[in-house]
Amino acid sequence: MKLKELAAHLGLSQTTVSRALNGYPEVNEETRRRVLDAARRYDYRPNASARRLATGFAGAIGVVLLTDRNLLLDPHYVEFLAGLGERLAQHETDIVMTPVRSADEVTAYRRLAGGTRVDAVVLSSPTLADERIRVLSDLGLPFLLHGRTETDVPHAWLDIDNEGAFRHATKHLIDLGHRRIGLVNGDPRLTFARDRERGFREALLQAGLGCDERLIGTGALTDEIGFRITARLLSERPRPTALLVSSMMMSLGAFRAIRAAGLELGRDVSMIAHDDVFPFLNPDAMVPTMSTTRSSIRAAGVRCAELLGEVLAGRDPATIRELWPVELIVRASTGPAPSGA
Repeated sequence: MKLKELAAHLGLSQTTVSRALNGYPEVNEETRRRVLDAARRYDYRPNASARRLATGFAGAIGVVLLTDRNLLLDPHYVEFLAGLGERLAQHETDIVMTPVRSADEVTAYRRLAGGTRVDAVVLSSPTLADERIRVLSDLGLPFLLHGRTETDVPHAWLDIDNEGAFRHATKHLIDLGHRRIGLVNGDPRLTFARDRERGFREALLQAGLGCDERLIGTGALTDEIGFRITARLLSERPRPTALLVSSMMMSLGAFRAIRAAGLELGRDVSMIAHDDVFPFLNPDAMVPTMSTTRSSIRAAGVRCAELLGEVLAGRDPATIRELWPVELIVRASTGPAPSGA
């Protein structure tokens, strides 16, 4: 079925049908629903080239891939892209990846802004004061930030409550009697890691406990880094009786370090890890099962795609500020502090 035939069937003009299919805000919701329902029923698929000419949109979202960070081996990044692509595919929108080294990232955004390949870009892993926000705003290239940063430039963002999650998790460990709690965290230059440390410190402060700086370790969210940091923390005397870990990948290494030290997880050392909900790493299937703070990074990717669609449909980016709560799920890896600890 062609656009002309679909419009005739609905008794609408071709312009109205085209605008409804492409998300123009001036089309009312009832009409948009009628058009979309009919398009699905008759398996109507707009010609991509014609749509670009009619709307001025490329039908693609840009992602800058930093080749020196091996992001395609990072399960957090891959899961986020999977969610993003899942929702974009429903609107026949592509993801365009631009591979560059970190030093050339801003140059890549300038190139994307000056071309016609993408309609908008998604930013991930923001630093504390991320320069990309001002650059993209000055370039006029629509974008959405997955995470948060400190800037006075209005922009669209979606984040999870990292600070609240780790404050809650730390308080839970304190309530179990733990007084020496270690933090196995991500790169401190990234906002999520700073926020998790803030929550950790705040919970200790509220409980009247000091923060032993020797019990904080940071690094990449990998099994190996999790092992190294945890092994160091467990060598301290007195050692920590509980750990907060910033990712399930790090928790695998932390678990190995606990066993290597001849300790039992859930009895000698308690642990809570952040779970991004990887399909291949289920905390309920671990032995013992892992207590977690949980928020699906794939769901965040889906929602980022939806919000970018709203930006491209004309919504003011400054009004898009979503902060998702994080669940605390208590399982067998946490228990009371050992007697005498």
